[in-house]
Amino acid sequence: MSDHCPDFDFQQGSWRVRHRRLRARLAGCTDWDEFDGTCEQRPVLGGNGNIEDNLLHLPGGSYRAVALRAFDPASRRWAIWWLDDRAPHALEIPVTGGFEGGVGTFLADDVLDGRPIRIRLLWLATDTDTPRWEQAFSADGGQSWETNWTMDFMRA
Repeated sequence: MSDHCPDFDFQQGSWRVRHRRLRARLAGCTDWDEFDGTCEQRPVLGGNGNIEDNLLHLPGGSYRAVALRAFDPASRRWAIWWLDDRAPHALEIPVTGGFEGGVGTFLADDVLDGRPIRIRLLWLATDTDTPRWEQAFSADGGQSWETNWTMDFMRA
């Protein structure tokens, strides 16, 4: 059995989260909603996976969600799935990727409103007490990106 991958060790424990989410995606929108949340992350799979349990307080109401992450030692890549209680039987497609130079980059192809898009998740400042997560979409195959959600983490 191999040692665990430490890439997400920075996020273990309890956090307060400040969310900033674009109201409409890939629509030329510049209006953002800002709201608070909490997050707890713990390792699974002997450290080669983790579960991130979230409570998000959107302006229209709160909901719970989890991110499930699993590391493949053979490919040195992570897969990340998202599941929330608004659609509890709909596990979203995984984004895959890894960390290089302290930045985590994860990508997937998906569909938004009937059109194909590319999704990019970034983990930034993971060597600080205030890591940041960003989500961006691209409608042109990754030539340009629209950041539509940020999460700033502070230890609880």
